[in-house]
Amino acid sequence: MRPKQPDQSETPELFRARLENLIDRRHPLVRLAELIDWRVFEESFGPLYKEGVGRPGLPTRLMVGLHLLKHMDGLSDEAICARYLDSPYVQLFCGESYFRHALPLDRSSMTRWRKRIGAERMEALLVESLDAARRGGAVAQKHLRRITVDTTVQPKAVTHPTDSKLLHRGITTLVRLARRHGVTLRQSYLRVSDRAKREAARLMYSGRPHQAERQVRRLRTWLGRLARDFARKILDKAETTAACAPTLHLVGRLLRQRREDRGSAKLYSLHAPEVECIGKGKARARFEFGVKVSIATTNAATPGGQFVVGARALPGNPYDGHTLAAQIAQTERITGVAVERAYVDRGYRGHDAERHRVFISRQKRGVTPTIRRELRRRNAVEPLIGHMKSDGHLDRNFLLGRDGDAINALLAAAGHNLRLLRRWLAQLFAVLLAAMLGAVRTPAAGLANAAA
Repeated sequence: MRPKQPDQSETPELFRARLENLIDRRHPLVRLAELIDWRVFEESFGPLYKEGVGRPGLPTRLMVGLHLLKHMDGLSDEAICARYLDSPYVQLFCGESYFRHALPLDRSSMTRWRKRIGAERMEALLVESLDAARRGGAVAQKHLRRITVDTTVQPKAVTHPTDSKLLHRGITTLVRLARRHGVTLRQSYLRVSDRAKREAARLMYSGRPHQAERQVRRLRTWLGRLARDFARKILDKAETTAACAPTLHLVGRLLRQRREDRGSAKLYSLHAPEVECIGKGKARARFEFGVKVSIATTNAATPGGQFVVGARALPGNPYDGHTLAAQIAQTERITGVAVERAYVDRGYRGHDAERHRVFISRQKRGVTPTIRRELRRRNAVEPLIGHMKSDGHLDRNFLLGRDGDAINALLAAAGHNLRLLRRWLAQLFAVLLAAMLGAVRTPAAGLANAAA
């Protein structure tokens, strides 16, 4: 059924005070909640629910508010649910009228809500974060016409992949699957595989790679025996075979892959097979394991800071220049403003955005003093991506699958925009308060001087 609406009745309760009477109306979260048009989410996500089928869904404003606050402050699902119970400002931001002492949802409800909304409709959160910034005066229409585009890696929540780790994980996964379906294995290899994994790591660290490779070959042999034994014993069980087919397919890929394999043929994680190995030339990390993400930001120094106007996950690790046209199209769809100039680094040479004015770092032709100044501001996208990784969730993605990669990138972008907007509102109030105090003190000082 459609989500139930929160109680917004004006009739006061006898033994409970309304949240608006308990809080400070000047708090940045309160002012931020007033800038956001929450009806947009009701209209956008409403068609995803069926009338008269199942129990009523959780309020849309509650779910949207929790996700925005989660990515504003870089919290987990459990942490934002705990903060909801502690803070009346969080509850007011999520649409509550009275303080609640119990959670209206389970933590897993946030996971199911993200799956229901999907990556395409999640763009509505990024769109509304920019619209709220425009209403608050933190960004103007002219700032959205000139953008900076760059790519980064959104690492997945996986351990550093080695052959010994992956093969041992395959063995433990098959043993757990066999226990779940009541399949008796000839031998589990759990004890010896754990010892071989630790021995391979020790030998590799001590500079004996040939002896470590011997342990890896043993692990591969044991995993192959276990997979064949498991497949034979579920051959006449159709339901079990269908349920275990994806895991057996991944184990088969793991057994077939070799060191020289590249691209999509290489498996780096059993629980996240979409993970890719990407090298961005960093000194501290030669390779990162996740998905490439394209980020578009405002180029000019807006009053509220540098806002994100587009974010896309790029599975398959494509060349940067082949993603520019799609990134500009997404930016124009989100902002509703045509892009006049796009500034990129040298990794976009040979790009596919022919109908736009694109300027590449160190470009000499057709560069006016204004364009040269804006081209120098292209470097400001690097610390912005760093803030999205350190303050948001762009540094480690815990969401499942390729849809999880796209959803996390969009939510991280929306969270960054709302962080800037919250800071802008706090600074704006401080300036107004200082101006008011200065206006009050000036007449008083004049009277004192006249009396002296």
